[in-house]
Amino acid sequence: MRTSLTWTAGMPAVFVLLWSTGFIGAKFGLPYAEPFTFLALRFALLLVILGIAVPALRAPWPSIRLAGHLAVSGLLVHAVYLVGVFGAIHRGVPSGLTALIVGLQPLLTAVVVGPVLGERVTPRQWLGFLLGLAGVAMVLSTRLTGISFSGFGWDGVVFALAALLGITAGTLYQKRFCTGMDLRSGTLVQYAAALVLLTPAALMFENLDIRWSWAFVFALGWLVLVLSLGAIMLLMTLIRLGEAAKVASLFYLVPPVTALMAFLLFDEALNPLALMGMATAAAGVALVVRRG
Repeated sequence: MRTSLTWTAGMPAVFVLLWSTGFIGAKFGLPYAEPFTFLALRFALLLVILGIAVPALRAPWPSIRLAGHLAVSGLLVHAVYLVGVFGAIHRGVPSGLTALIVGLQPLLTAVVVGPVLGERVTPRQWLGFLLGLAGVAMVLSTRLTGISFSGFGWDGVVFALAALLGITAGTLYQKRFCTGMDLRSGTLVQYAAALVLLTPAALMFENLDIRWSWAFVFALGWLVLVLSLGAIMLLMTLIRLGEAAKVASLFYLVPPVTALMAFLLFDEALNPLALMGMATAAAGVALVVRRG
C-alpha cells in the first residue's frame, strides 16, 4: 500500500521529467527527417508495438462509442498538438516563441474548465496559473531575446495556436469522455487515429526522406518508448485521477526542466533570470495543486 501511494504521489514529477525529454529527443532527431515523416514513423512503430502487446496482455478493447471518443482525443493530443508545434517551427516561428504560445495551455484550461467540466478554480489557483505563466516567460526570455518577427508569417502563428488549442481541448475531452479507457488498447486507438491524419500530411507536404544514423535511431527509440508510451500513459492516468486544471498546471514545469536539460546536454545558456523563472513556475504549480 505504501509503495502504491508513493508511486501515485510521484507520478506528476515523473511525468514532467519524461515529457520534457520530448523536446530534447526532437532536437536530436529532426535534423535527419522532416517533421511529419518523423511523426508518422513514430506512430507507425507504436502501432506495431501495441498491436503485439494488447492481444498478448489480453487487454479489453473499448466499445465502439468509447473508441470514437478515443479517436477524437488522439487526434487532438497527438496529431493536432504535434503537427502544430512542428509546423510552426518549420515555418520559421522560433522555438521559444512557440513554447510561450503553447505555454498558455494551463491558463486557457482554467478559463474553460468550469463551463466544460464543472470544476471550480479558486482565487489561489488563479494566482498559481499567473505565476506559472510568468515563470515560463522568464525561463524562455533568453531564447526570445533578439527574435525578428519578420522571419515568419501568420501561417506559422496559426500552427502554434493550433497546438495550443489541440493540447487544451484534448486534455479536456480526455477527462470528459475517456476516463474509462484501458491504457493499453485505448492508447493504440488514439495513435491509430493520429497516424491516419499524419500519413497524408507527410505524403502531401514532404519527400519522406530519412537519413538513418545512430542519433536518429536513438531519438526515435526514446520518443517511442519513453515519451509516447511512458509519458503519455502517465498523462492519461493523471487526467483520470485528478482535476483537469491541476493536471494542466504541470505543463508549466516542462519549459524549466527542458531548459535545465538543454543546459546539461547542449551547454545552452541558463542565466539567473531563468533560474528565478524555474522557482516562480514551481511556486505557481504548487499553488494550483495544493490541497485546501
